Amino acid sequence: MKAIYKKTIFVFLVVFMTGFGLKAQNVDFEKGNFPGKEAQFKEVMKKLKTADKIFTSDYPDYRKALALFLEAEKFNPSNAALNFRIGKSYYKLKDYKNAITYFEKAKNIDEHVDLELDFLLAKCYHFDYRFDDAIALFIKFRQTLDPETIKEYEKAIEKEINECKTGKKLVANPVRVYIKNLGPAINSKYPDYSSVVNADNTQLYFTSMRPSTTGGGIDPRRKQYFEDIYYSVKDSTGNWTKAKNPGKPLNSNNHDAVVGLSPDGQQIYIYKGESNGGDIYTSKLDGNEWTKPANLGKNINTSYHESSASFSFDFLTIYFVSNRPGGYGGHDIYKSKKDEKGRWGPAENLGGDINTPFDEASIFALPDGRTFYFSSKGHNTMGGYDIFKITYENGKWSEPQNLGYPVNTTGDDVFFSISANGKTGYYSSRGKDGSGNLDIYEITFLGKEKEVVTNNEDNLLAFRNEGVKESVIENKVDIQDVNLLILKGTITDEYTKEPLFATIELTDLSTNKVVATFQNNKATGKYLVSLPAGKNYGITVNSENCLFYSDNVNLIDKQGYKEVVKDIQLKKIAVGSKVVLKNIFFDSGKSTLKPASQKELQNLIDILNQIPTLKIEISGHTDNVGSSAFNKKLSERRAKAVVDYLVSKGISADRLTYVGYGEDQPIATNDTPEGRQQNRRTEFKVLSR
Repeated sequence: MKAIYKKTIFVFLVVFMTGFGLKAQNVDFEKGNFPGKEAQFKEVMKKLKTADKIFTSDYPDYRKALALFLEAEKFNPSNAALNFRIGKSYYKLKDYKNAITYFEKAKNIDEHVDLELDFLLAKCYHFDYRFDDAIALFIKFRQTLDPETIKEYEKAIEKEINECKTGKKLVANPVRVYIKNLGPAINSKYPDYSSVVNADNTQLYFTSMRPSTTGGGIDPRRKQYFEDIYYSVKDSTGNWTKAKNPGKPLNSNNHDAVVGLSPDGQQIYIYKGESNGGDIYTSKLDGNEWTKPANLGKNINTSYHESSASFSFDFLTIYFVSNRPGGYGGHDIYKSKKDEKGRWGPAENLGGDINTPFDEASIFALPDGRTFYFSSKGHNTMGGYDIFKITYENGKWSEPQNLGYPVNTTGDDVFFSISANGKTGYYSSRGKDGSGNLDIYEITFLGKEKEVVTNNEDNLLAFRNEGVKESVIENKVDIQDVNLLILKGTITDEYTKEPLFATIELTDLSTNKVVATFQNNKATGKYLVSLPAGKNYGITVNSENCLFYSDNVNLIDKQGYKEVVKDIQLKKIAVGSKVVLKNIFFDSGKSTLKPASQKELQNLIDILNQIPTLKIEISGHTDNVGSSAFNKKLSERRAKAVVDYLVSKGISADRLTYVGYGEDQPIATNDTPEGRQQNRRTEFKVLSR
């Protein structure tokens, strides 16, 4: 197509001056056609030459060229070549309705004014949801091509026709969604886009080109403010607060775009495009301050273009997009796993089930460990990039599922993010209710049946994204598709109530292996961990100079999506302090330790080895079911089993005491199954240190 484009540039100037090959109704730009308007003609020709120079430059400013073309069109509205150029300018600016107007006008004057006329007009019909008109014109365009030229266009025509057919099916069966503009707290009159959200939908980060950009600079090539990252948090009423610029070091004086956020909001991925073809960086929240963004290293970043990234729930895998050699098409999705030293390993292509001969973009991983969203120009897209959903189970990827219309449109739909419950997503669009160039919208998935209409637009540095018209929906339908528990809260000192900096370990009790390690925010004490269904988790919380905290969450059975708020108070290592060992397990009525107890027992061994002078009491407790005498003996045997295990691992017996309290020290009512379960427990208490 490049050769054709060069020919078009030459023909355009010739047609302006001579009108060669045009129909009778065409009015050429010749002085004799405008008697008495010689001065105006001279001025218009200067503007046309300037416009053409802009239009054909390496970095065309289509908006500037269009303004000059439109001035010439007022002088002479009946020139086919000029109308074609105006239509193509509107096309490049993604104003497809105006593009259609001028392309059709050019076609009515001279349908042969430019080889690309029917092709571009058909594409505009496609964007405008006039699928049948588009298909008919694509077919007509193909019939006009010679054998050599058709080789250039055949695949593109076939793909466009298939996309139109897909669009007809999807539009006829819209998904039920509710779309709303996030309003002035988030959006400005400048481009706002590339939004990402944390797991519990309380933190939103996005990219904007507004005057408050760090350094206040304007990109000399794009004539827009440099991209910066902004953020907002939800207030107590559930509304987004006024967006803020976090400043340096997260942002710089150049372009900085957010492309990924960890489920707990403590780590962020940043796209920096000023060097090396575009690379991905990461920054961590250290209390209230972001660390200096660090390059993810040579296994992730290459001399090619890397963009978009997402964490796995355990932070041990990164998914990202790259156009490095060896892929299936242009941009493919890759993954890399972190090694024992915390370094990212070699990148692995996700394979042909996901990647296509076309471009993929903007991968987003839900923290359930199995659900992913990405954008692609392949698969069954209805035009440009569409958003697809995939799952990974039993070592296999599911077939990509198009999210449907109106989530997807005939334009580019990319950089979609969604909360952990799978119900609330975010993306950027140009809508009737917008604040400016491009706004961020919230989309709520409701179910099947009711129709909503969307439309898309714009082309930005880190990605391309298109937008929303309006939405009309009725009552919400609940959807349960994600099996995930979000556990969150604040970790504090039990006595001072001050926030504590802690490490949180998740253990798969079936294997006694640590599957993930997290840290809370050292300034606020807040934490958030994602627990995908399918495992029985042991949770251990450790902080300096404190006894560890133990908890158990059994998610072997799928239970849908839940959020649990659990504030944790850690006890100082002091005489009299007690800890309930919630991951010590026995069979009913027996005192033999179950294998799932090993990680909890190791926690005890670790603290006893860390503090060689520490002496503790291990106590057993029961509910009130059965005789008091039996319960006391059972609780004592269980406490002794724990002590015997510790001694077998090298802990001196004179540091350990065991006692069985039976049902004498309940911590909950025995009138309910839940209360009785809490009372059946093993504890340890500090006797001296």
